[in-house]
Amino acid sequence: MRAEPITGGLFGQNLFLTSTSGEYVLRGVPHYPWQFPAERFFARLLHERTTVPVPWPYLLDPTEDIFGWSYVIMPRMPGLQLSDPNVTAGLSRSDRLRIARAMGENLARMHELTWPFAGTYDLVSDSIARADDSYNAWASSIRAMLLRSWSYSDRTTDADVEWVERLISEPSPAFDVPYESCFVLGDYKEQNATVEKRDGVWRVSGVFDLMEGRFGDGDADLSRQTGLYLEQDPSLAREFLRSYLTNSSSRPGLADRLQVYMLHDRLIIWEYCQRPGHRAFWDPELTLQGWAEPYITAVAELLAE
Repeated sequence: MRAEPITGGLFGQNLFLTSTSGEYVLRGVPHYPWQFPAERFFARLLHERTTVPVPWPYLLDPTEDIFGWSYVIMPRMPGLQLSDPNVTAGLSRSDRLRIARAMGENLARMHELTWPFAGTYDLVSDSIARADDSYNAWASSIRAMLLRSWSYSDRTTDADVEWVERLISEPSPAFDVPYESCFVLGDYKEQNATVEKRDGVWRVSGVFDLMEGRFGDGDADLSRQTGLYLEQDPSLAREFLRSYLTNSSSRPGLADRLQVYMLHDRLIIWEYCQRPGHRAFWDPELTLQGWAEPYITAVAELLAE
C-alpha cells in the first residue's frame, strides 16, 4: 500500500512497508554477501532460544532479478523508534532512566544465547567458525585501527599512539578469567531497538541490525551503549550497567576488561570518522586521546561505585 523511509541509520538500507497484511521492513543493498544470511542466522537463534524480541520470520530473497541486489522482508517491530530524536526529546528523564534499565535487562537476556566456542558467522557453512577472542586478538585489532587512523590524518598523533600502547602493552589478567561464549551483538544501542510501555513498565520491544553479531565475551557488548549514554547523561550509563549486572552473572575483572573493550569501541568510531570524506561529530580539534580517554575513565569510575 505504501513505503516510507526510516529515521536514522547511516546507510539507508531500510524502508517501512505497509501492506494489507500488516507492517513490515524492506532491507536491501547488502554491504557484503554474508550480511543478510548472518542476520537471519542470529535472528533465528535469538527467536528460538531466548525471549529477546527480534524480527522473525526474516525472509531473505538471495536473487537479484527484482532490484539488482538481494533483499529481506521482516516484521516491523512495535514500539517507539529511539533513533528518532523527536521521540527521545518527548520522553521525561524518569522514562529515559527506566528505558536504560530495560536496555540493560534485555542485553542480559540476549546473552543467554550461548555457543560452545567463540566465533563469527561463516557463509559457506551457514554456521559459526572459530575465532580468536583472546586479549592478544583485541590488542591486535586496536593496533590495526590505530595505524589506519594515524595514516588518515594528523588528528591521530604520535602521542596518541604512545598513549594507546601504554594502555594495552601488558596483557590484562582479567582476560584470563574463563567465560561461557555468548551472543555478542557488537552494536547494541537504543538506535537499534524499539521500546514500549506496558502497564507502566518500559521494555525493549525489538532488537535489529544483527550484522555485527558473533559469539564471544558478552562484556564487550556493554561498550557501545555505555559510551552513548555517557555523552547524554552519565546517570543513564549508570542505570544501564547496574541493570545488566543485576540480571547477569558477572565475573571478576569486569572493570579492566571493559576499559579495553571501550578503547576498542572508541577506535572503531574514531577510525571510521577519520577516513577521507568523513568527518567527526565531536570537536574536530580533539586528538584521539583527548576524545576517547574520558569514556575509559568514566567506565572505571562507574564500575567502582
